[in-house]
Amino acid sequence: MATVKTTKNSVPKPQGEKKMFDFAFGKKNYILMIAGIVVLGIGYLLMTGGGSKDPEVFSYDLFNTRRLVIAPLVILAGIILEIAAIMKKPE
Repeated sequence: MATVKTTKNSVPKPQGEKKMFDFAFGKKNYILMIAGIVVLGIGYLLMTGGGSKDPEVFSYDLFNTRRLVIAPLVILAGIILEIAAIMKKPE
């Protein structure tokens, strides 16, 4: 007769019982991933615009602080958030 070794806090699982789904990440990981995607979207929206209505006239609005500094920093923050969401240990 085979014996099952159990530790103080562990309970042996029945043989036929299986989990329906086994996700790679935990709930907090997915929440962080969604937040990262939202931050990336905000960064790309900050980068839009700046075109000229007349193709013969150059618009200097293309080179403003929002498009050259703020939007890339927001996108970088979104990428860092995505990396943190993937690297976080699931609970």
